[in-house]
Parts: sequence; structure tokens; C-alpha cells
Amino acid sequence: MIVEHRTYTLKALHTGAFLQLYEQAALPLQLKYLGHLIGFYVSEIGPLNEVVHLWGFASLAERERRRALMEADPGWARYRQALQALDVVVEQSTKMLRSTSFSPTLDLPLQP
Repeated sequence: MIVEHRTYTLKALHTGAFLQLYEQAALPLQLKYLGHLIGFYVSEIGPLNEVVHLWGFASLAERERRRALMEADPGWARYRQALQALDVVVEQSTKMLRSTSFSPTLDLPLQP
């Protein structure tokens, strides 16, 4: 399993606006196309104003295939425009994590 670990650092006091837009406009599309949401988090201690989400994929090729489908959806372009207009993202980082042989995430079911 490959896990995408994505972190958004937001302008102070704007996490609520980001989450509201994300939940309404992005999450339904990501659930439709990406499939396996492992978790969605906000930072409480340490660096603040961070939103982290984890998505599971069978392989990097599967991630690329699913993301291409999502990018082709007109709703995704509308979300990106709305996010840009919101102007709250300071930084974005993405890590791709590979499960170890003893990781419990290996047991998680992935959508076909």
C-alpha cells in the first residue's frame, strides 16, 4: 500500500474557512475518485494552522490513474478556483509513504 500524506499550512485563523470549502466542494469528489481516505486531521500542538490528510492507494500508478480522473471532473476545477479565491494556503507538501510488512494499514480494504 502507498499512503499519500498531504499537509496544508494555512494563514492563521483561516482553518475553519478552508475546512468548510474542502468539506463541501473537494471531499465529495475525492471520495468518488480517490477512494480510500485514511484520516483527516488538524494540528493541535506544534506547528499550528496545519491540515493533514492521508489517502491509501494500491500503488503509485493507481494514485496517478485516480487523480487523473478527478482532475478531469469540472467540479475539481471549480474547487481549485474557489480555493485560490479564498487565498488561505501558505504552503502545501506531499509525501508518499510505503507500508512496511508489519503495518496495520496493509489490512485496510482499498476500493477497486
